[in-house]
Amino acid sequence: MPLLDIRVPAVLLRVDRNPFHHGTLGAVRSLGRTGVQVHVVADLTGSPVRGSRYVTRLHLPPPPGASTAEIAAALRRVAARIARPAVLIPMDDASAVAVGRLREELAPSYLLPQQPGALAERVADKAELAAVCAAADVPHPVTVIPDSAAQAAGAAWQLGLPVVAKWSRPWLLPTGRGLRSTVVVRSMREARELYARAEEAGSRLLLQEFLPPGPDRDWFFHGYADRTGAVRGGGPGRKLRAWPRGAGLTAVGRWTPDAQVQALAERLTGELGYRGILDLDFRRCGTTGRYHLLDFNPRPGAQFRLFCDTAGLDVVRALHLDLTHRPLPDGAPLPGREFVVENYAPLTVLRPGLGRRELAWHASDDRGPGRAMWGLWCRHVSRRLADRLRGRHARRDPQVRPRVVRQAPPPTVPSHPALGERGDRGSHAEA
Repeated sequence: MPLLDIRVPAVLLRVDRNPFHHGTLGAVRSLGRTGVQVHVVADLTGSPVRGSRYVTRLHLPPPPGASTAEIAAALRRVAARIARPAVLIPMDDASAVAVGRLREELAPSYLLPQQPGALAERVADKAELAAVCAAADVPHPVTVIPDSAAQAAGAAWQLGLPVVAKWSRPWLLPTGRGLRSTVVVRSMREARELYARAEEAGSRLLLQEFLPPGPDRDWFFHGYADRTGAVRGGGPGRKLRAWPRGAGLTAVGRWTPDAQVQALAERLTGELGYRGILDLDFRRCGTTGRYHLLDFNPRPGAQFRLFCDTAGLDVVRALHLDLTHRPLPDGAPLPGREFVVENYAPLTVLRPGLGRRELAWHASDDRGPGRAMWGLWCRHVSRRLADRLRGRHARRDPQVRPRVVRQAPPPTVPSHPALGERGDRGSHAEA
């Protein structure tokens, strides 16, 4: 693989405060191993990432819930310290949206893909994504955006309980309020109560048809769309284990070629004129076999290092090479390669590997983050167990009486155009 231009540093930007964000460590190592200086603009207090030997410098991040102006100010400070153009890589949705808005302002100091307008913000918005998929003829779960609590309850009934509830702009969710970006709603009452928190969440509530998980149903695609629109540096993968189980992040993933997933990803990026790194999540319908796009993340996915080919190319290196006008090597895919996140799948780590496995935290050339992760993870699990035990004790208190809730009959609401009549919705039951 041709060496990256080590005269051009990289700046990783992350607004999210998650100390276990292993994707950031993957990007630090991927670039640092080639000799590129890696600057990190993120809150790494207590995070194992700060212990990596490949971090050149940590920079003061924007404050929690930062505005676009505050993110711009933080990036200007970093640019002034580096004093030369750098490749800028947003590592979460909030960062990607902000960088998309600030592209013209940042262009003198940072190298960025030629992305059309506010495209990153459009695809990251879960409500907009449904329209994007319809225009590109990419399967997507039936989605309803209710305008009232009553409509939310009615839509949940018509879609067929359980349903998936999502906030359209999850990067706006406040911390410490118990709001999650995606939840499974199992009653009309839950749908009404969730809708009532829309103002607190900061974006619209979506209700989607639930496609049940199962073996061989959860897939993802990572890639880099270069200046010509060609998708490089990634491929299709299958989620073998998730955390939380059935609906969470990839704890164990395997590089698994699939022509349908590849074609859908290339069709979508081509229709949109998308440029840059992308991470797509799919779920295959158990009846039709069609892959439905669930999420479009306009930045590196946490498990992007799974797709490191025989030339050593991954999406982060592809971005740096392309933006510095260096050729991308033609490496061969490595189907069967696995990526394992040790704290979420410790038993998988204990199983004998086949020599084609990469761990998220442990690396023989960078041992600090792996050691730090286990200490931090043990403290995290201990706190969670203590909270759970306190909750059980409260429920056993005879002074605390559980509230009995009975499911109300379905309200009479007009059918949504996407749903038709309740009895016509057969795909959920068949999935």
